[in-house]
Amino acid sequence: MVTYAAPIDDIRFVMNELFDYQNSIPTLPGYEDATPDVVEAVLEEGAKFCVNELLPLNLPGDAEGCHYENGVIRTPKGFKEAYKAFREGGWTGLSCDPEYGGQGLPKTLQFIMSELIVSTNLSFGMYPGLSHGAYNALSVYGDDDQKQTFLPRLIDGTWSGTMCLTEPHCGTDLGLIRTKAEPDGKGAYKITGTKIFISAGEHDLTDNIVHLVLAKLPDAPPGSKGISLFIVPKFLVKDDGTPGMRNGVTCGSIEKKMGIKASSTCVMNFEEAEGYLVGEPHTGMASMFVMMNTARLDVGIQGLGLAETAYQTAAAYAKDRGQGRSLGGTKAPEKAADPIIVHPDVRKNLLTMRAYNESARALAIWIGMEVDISEKHPDPARRQEADDLVQLMTPIIKSFFTDYGFEATNLGVQIHGGHGYIHEYGMEQLVRDARIAQIYEGANGIQALDLVGRKLGQGMGRLLRRFFHPVAGFIEENQESAELMEFILPLAKAFGRLQQATGWIAQNGLRDPEEAGAASSDYLRLFALVSLAYIWTRTVKVSLEKMDERPEFYRAKIAVARFYVTRILPQSSSLFATIMAGKAPLMELEEGAF
Repeated sequence: MVTYAAPIDDIRFVMNELFDYQNSIPTLPGYEDATPDVVEAVLEEGAKFCVNELLPLNLPGDAEGCHYENGVIRTPKGFKEAYKAFREGGWTGLSCDPEYGGQGLPKTLQFIMSELIVSTNLSFGMYPGLSHGAYNALSVYGDDDQKQTFLPRLIDGTWSGTMCLTEPHCGTDLGLIRTKAEPDGKGAYKITGTKIFISAGEHDLTDNIVHLVLAKLPDAPPGSKGISLFIVPKFLVKDDGTPGMRNGVTCGSIEKKMGIKASSTCVMNFEEAEGYLVGEPHTGMASMFVMMNTARLDVGIQGLGLAETAYQTAAAYAKDRGQGRSLGGTKAPEKAADPIIVHPDVRKNLLTMRAYNESARALAIWIGMEVDISEKHPDPARRQEADDLVQLMTPIIKSFFTDYGFEATNLGVQIHGGHGYIHEYGMEQLVRDARIAQIYEGANGIQALDLVGRKLGQGMGRLLRRFFHPVAGFIEENQESAELMEFILPLAKAFGRLQQATGWIAQNGLRDPEEAGAASSDYLRLFALVSLAYIWTRTVKVSLEKMDERPEFYRAKIAVARFYVTRILPQSSSLFATIMAGKAPLMELEEGAF
């Protein structure tokens, strides 16, 4: 069984000391009551629920999986009861609009709670996670009747949601979809087609399932410009708001997959199912991207959550497992062997996991706060700045967090040795669960293309400036600090490489788009490493200023930061060299030679 305790102390440090949550989010209209004390109380209760209710279901849920028979899916034992308690605890509406029954708490808190959920049971977290995405899309693009009908039930968790995009012949290129939407002459539409890989498409946790479906109207222009978005409920809604007749949507099968086995991943068949247009015709991609952009941040947090559980489990194992003797001399003479945590390679693996986790958490909370600012700040200019930064960092968080999350879970298996490969220890499940996050909600290579193809040039580099300017300012402000020098210099050098690489891609990518494509994944990783180096250097500055208050805590922060800038950040040099090599090494081999 894995080891996990919610990292509340680290979350508290990030919010209250690193980013000054108190003087930021509770000052926004509508968030006045979301003080640090309130947030901490909510997180403490959330942590108890996740550890006590969700974690015990994770391993057996993976072993049992979902059961499919004649179009009906049953979730593993204990999931229905846990979901009922989750819903009754108000967790499904944490950051939702109070007008429709939500609690109206900040998105920052939702992001943090998401980490706790996926750290303890990713499969379970998929069900409310998809519902929250459907809520986001309908709250922006739904009309008043749609909001009144569907939002309260998505918020209270009695109904759940999905997003139905992928078809057997198309995934990323949604312009190829074939699902049709024919007007029925009564103001609704008949939806016909097949969707695959639909998370939570069918299950036994809620009274109804609200599918958000991409389809094409008869007069649709070709490609992605011809896509519309429709609400297609599993059960039609009666006049009193309760589920009525079964709609023409059925589950054809569930996928037998590598991981997240307790999450139902479905083939969904729509046979003249009654659907309702969301927004204007042919604007479905814009509507769905509201849902997907939030989902991409959530998926990034999945990488973080699984990596945190892997780290805690591996650290506990390394302190207990005895093998060999320390190279520096026996550390536990009273025992037959020293614990493996004495070995440099084991410590390297553990420190790698921890260095990524703590800085990734801080980056996620920072961007979560910027999401709240982008929606609530009274100054339009500040809202725009925040939205720019969120847009810029979304592909980085989604892609890098899930890449390193998979890396971290693999390191956890390595630390466990043979026991890590055995199901009962829980580590191999974390690896399998982590792998999907690099693929869904836009594969990580697509995220990299989004970064270099859209985000770099948007607004003549306006989005980039939202990150580059504060980093440059921080370096300039602290470049004379003797205490910070060992951290500022590596950050400055890596930041310089990022700036050079950005200029190179901007220049060569305009001339030849394949050059930008060839550099994209390495560039995204370079950007991520610099972002975390910035986080770590800020962390060191705070830790030095407050050392007398909690010496042990802050010394640990500085030690992990030192590991990061000396053992991980040097990857920026090789990434820079790879980017500057250009596309030729990738493109010169003839296709037939593969």
